[in-house]
Amino acid sequence: MLNLSGGELMLLIVLALVILGPDKLPGYAAKLGQFVRSARDMAEGAKTHIREEMGPGFDDVDWSALDPRQYDPRRIVREALSPESTVAAPRESASARAANEAAIAGGRAPRPRAQAFDPSVPTPWDPDAT
Repeated sequence: MLNLSGGELMLLIVLALVILGPDKLPGYAAKLGQFVRSARDMAEGAKTHIREEMGPGFDDVDWSALDPRQYDPRRIVREALSPESTVAAPRESASARAANEAAIAGGRAPRPRAQAFDPSVPTPWDPDAT
């Protein structure tokens, strides 16, 4: 939440000790503990209030499906680009198939099908478009 590492946390404790002094620090620590308990009680009260408002449907909600941490863009891209991903090959529609058959019957070359992603081949790019 606050992204504090161990060193930063120790620095904050030392600063609090220097600024507040050893005589006032226990009182402020007790106030901090009371604040955390009251915040936890307020969160539980809100949860109870929502449960009362929603009725029996509250217990049927799959809260893990609504967790925003599952939508990490880096994980989504990594899974999409991994070679183990099972991406289905694009299907040829009936109209595309008929157009290709007509092109072959007419002596023209058929339209090439879309190819699957190959990570060993460099990605084509247009220098004029960048």
